[in-house]
Formats: sequence, structure tokens, C-alpha cells
Amino acid sequence: MQNIIREIGRFWKEDDAIGVIEVVLILVVLIGLVLIFKTKLTTLMNSLWSTVVERSGSV
Repeated sequence: MQNIIREIGRFWKEDDAIGVIEVVLILVVLIGLVLIFKTKLTTLMNSLWSTVVERSGSV
């Protein structure tokens, strides 16, 4: 019985999964932001890409 209580106590103190949960939550927030601002990000990337293509001819 003591071993079971000791193992439960060790499991309760273990915090290895907290880092994983933090990373998953950050990814969820980033994906949500991308979905919300998808059209603005697409417009921005197209504008940047066209500028790169235009200026690469002058180099």
C-alpha cells in the first residue's frame, strides 16, 4: 500500500507534461491567428514576393 501512495505522490509532483501543454497552447493560438488574418497575410506575402521579384531583376 505504501508503494502505491508513494507512486501517486511521485506522479503528482512530476511536471514533464507541462512544457508539452504550453507548446500545444501556443501552437493553437498561432494557428487561430493565422486563420483569422488569413486574407491579410496572403495579401502581405504576395506584395512582398512581387517586390522581391521586381528588385531581383535590377541586381
